[in-house]
Amino acid sequence: MGVKYIALNVCVAVLFALLARWLDKQTVAISERDGVDIGMYAPGAPKPVRAAFVVLVRNSELPGMKQAMRQIEDRFNRKFNYPYIFLNDVPFTDDFVAETTAMTRAKVSYGVIPTEHWSYPAWINQTYAQECRQSMEKQGVFYALSESYRHMCRFNSGFFFRHPLLSDIEYYWRIEPDVEYSCDIDYDPFLFMSRRGIKYGYTIALHEYPETIPTLWTTVKSLIALRPEFVRHTDGMAWLSKDGGDTYNGCHFWSNFEIGSLEFFRSKEYLAYFDYLDQAGGFFYERWGDAPVHSIAAALLLKREEVHWFEDIGYYHNPWTNCPQSPESRLRCHCDPAKSAIHHYWASCTQSWLALPSSGSNSSSSSS
Repeated sequence: MGVKYIALNVCVAVLFALLARWLDKQTVAISERDGVDIGMYAPGAPKPVRAAFVVLVRNSELPGMKQAMRQIEDRFNRKFNYPYIFLNDVPFTDDFVAETTAMTRAKVSYGVIPTEHWSYPAWINQTYAQECRQSMEKQGVFYALSESYRHMCRFNSGFFFRHPLLSDIEYYWRIEPDVEYSCDIDYDPFLFMSRRGIKYGYTIALHEYPETIPTLWTTVKSLIALRPEFVRHTDGMAWLSKDGGDTYNGCHFWSNFEIGSLEFFRSKEYLAYFDYLDQAGGFFYERWGDAPVHSIAAALLLKREEVHWFEDIGYYHNPWTNCPQSPESRLRCHCDPAKSAIHHYWASCTQSWLALPSSGSNSSSSSS
């Protein structure tokens, strides 16, 4: 009887020990997320990465903005509480501020873009620019006549990261009105990128409309001729051009979704690149988009492993969607995998980037 009693006590002690270990693990799981103290994700607390959602939006886009915020809050930010920074070329209305602030527990800031970042620079011939817009309208180019669209593209190409509200930000996540997020995001993409040295993240890569950028590549080649060290990633050049750099195939990361390192955009190489393009006038004489501008710089300055495809983030911006393909993803997503952009030729640039060698930089240094 004594032996059985002792054996029972030993079994009970072992069970309590195992239970204690399990409870310890649960406590760690509850108190940590991505290996950091979960308290860092409380509203208003300093985050593990100095990061923010950056949103360029008009007052008239309030309904679409609230839709996008509801999506990102439900899918991600209600657990992580990263701040929002809203930017506009005019002051935000009281209604816009009140209604967007009510969508989140996170900190929200509102800023007006400096006039010099949303206006014609002195070297632009505005009469000629108008003639160019009219010519593009006859060609059926999207946003051919829009001046504000061109100011937006120029701002996103070279100025958003200089706004005072972003002065202490390391990484940004761009959000636009009316976009949809179709999958739960249970990890911190900012922390994921920071820990791995990733400088740029995307969900969809497309071919650009060539009629919007007829001289962009010629201008880039002129810069490369002056500064050959700008091409740090020779395999990135192969992604951009199928004929050794003679012509541009239009591949670009669709920038309405992008998570990026502001250290990259603030680097002396990127700033010199933007200034060169800006002086050429193509933002106004043509319709250079910030997507090809960002993408060409990323492809030439960053290594393949410094650019990441967020395949697991379900994302929709009319008319394209990124929908994860794995069976596991269907447990946390509501999108249709068969409709994902990766199945279409126009979005084949996603697959061609992934096919690049993982160590194809012709320089050991990074852009930052």
